[in-house]
Amino acid sequence: MKKNIKSEIIILFIALLPLLYLASIWNSLPEKVPMHWNIEGKIDRYGSKQQLIWLTLLMPLLTYLIITFIPKIDPKNQLAKMGNKYESFKFFLVLFMSILTVIIIYSAKTGELFNAKYIIIAIAGLFMVLGNYMKTIKPNYFIGIRTPWTLENEEVWKQTHYIASYLWFWGGLLSIIVILLLPEKTGYYFFTAIMLIITLIPLAYSYWYYQKIKKEKV
Repeated sequence: MKKNIKSEIIILFIALLPLLYLASIWNSLPEKVPMHWNIEGKIDRYGSKQQLIWLTLLMPLLTYLIITFIPKIDPKNQLAKMGNKYESFKFFLVLFMSILTVIIIYSAKTGELFNAKYIIIAIAGLFMVLGNYMKTIKPNYFIGIRTPWTLENEEVWKQTHYIASYLWFWGGLLSIIVILLLPEKTGYYFFTAIMLIITLIPLAYSYWYYQKIKKEKV
């Protein structure tokens, strides 16, 4: 997998954006900042502003480092075969984590929870993006739907990710629609249900398809 230095610099810069944003507002932050909000959007935990530094390191930067280095330790060298698609996957995942981190820092600064509707839309959008890449992920031990059955059989891996690609894309799109059209709480319930469905179906399918192949070989 050839590295494009320019794109790598861009992705690294995106990973560093929350840290740069935090540095720019550091002096205006109080020593204690909101760290958690309850389901009603009210602050229920405060923490030291130093904790925000760890947040910027553990979310976008750690994500960047993990996604960058796991192809080097992939024993089957399958991730490297994805080429530019893997780099695109890394870009969107780091971008999402950076946006989410900036939102958290902004909410800590203002003391008000950023509109949860937009966070959910971002999560649903990420599922749509990941759905586009599901079919291209080769069998590996690091990313993808890694059940005992997908890891055991390459055909099970392929079909499970084929199913997941459509479920995640259309499930993400449906989530955005319900969040925009339905009342707030109803939309959140539907979003949770959709996420559970599109997550659990591929897991169950991988088991069912593995057992099907196993019986056909007997």
